[in-house]
Amino acid sequence: MADLVIQTDFGYRDGAVSTMYGVAYGVSDKIRISELTQGITPFNVFEASFRLFQTIKYWRPGTVFVSVVDPGIGSARKSIIAKLKTGQYVVTPDNGTLTHVAKHFGIEAIRVLDETIQRLPGSEHSATFLGRDIYAYNGAKLAAGITTFDDCGTPLAVDEIETLPLAQAELTEHGLVGTVEITDVNFGSLWTNVTEELWQSAFDPKYGEDFIIRIFEDDTLKLEKQIPFVQTFADVEPGTELLYINSVATIGVAIRMGDFAALNHVGAGPEWKIEIRKVEG
Repeated sequence: MADLVIQTDFGYRDGAVSTMYGVAYGVSDKIRISELTQGITPFNVFEASFRLFQTIKYWRPGTVFVSVVDPGIGSARKSIIAKLKTGQYVVTPDNGTLTHVAKHFGIEAIRVLDETIQRLPGSEHSATFLGRDIYAYNGAKLAAGITTFDDCGTPLAVDEIETLPLAQAELTEHGLVGTVEITDVNFGSLWTNVTEELWQSAFDPKYGEDFIIRIFEDDTLKLEKQIPFVQTFADVEPGTELLYINSVATIGVAIRMGDFAALNHVGAGPEWKIEIRKVEG
């Protein structure tokens, strides 16, 4: 019996998430269900993709993730199950949700579900709640061992799945240039795709050194600031801005006991870029 981990953009203000639990327990009352988050920004597939990357490696091989952020529900997009090279599974719409895990962990194989028959019995006339009828149902069957991955549907080549643009951080004449991929939502920190390895090789930084950051939305400059690089939040006074290595080993931008994103009117996603250069002298 494997774990089943659910991620959606449904929130908790109605019965959708509880309904998915009920479907899973209806498949097997011995299944163990956990939640990644139900707080993905509505329709934000990029955010869902990042949260899977952030979380999956801490779950044992065999764990089944159900991720339902599905702005294309009812369209021709596929419903798929991915087996990662690290051994976990993801049941999800084929809409880019697998972008980050494909890059960072690799996908071993894909199966395409037949939505007309591989669905919750009695749901044949429902077209708008596939999180319940397709994803929770098939995810629970896989986690409970009722079906195997190979029996889950027809094969699809890994390079045929939908992916989102995922820029690579790089060192340029302007300094390190990367993407603000996500916010640490409860605290407003910005998490970039500038890896610790790239950061160290580019600057050989020392704690306490200052850096200039510039943040762009598309091509529009939204922010330019001088900020110190420190090890942790307690190294600066409350209300002070800082650069730091975050929990996924990339560069973060934060305010100690404050919300950097809200106070500076900046956001995250593929359209948000960051430049970082060291203050010399």
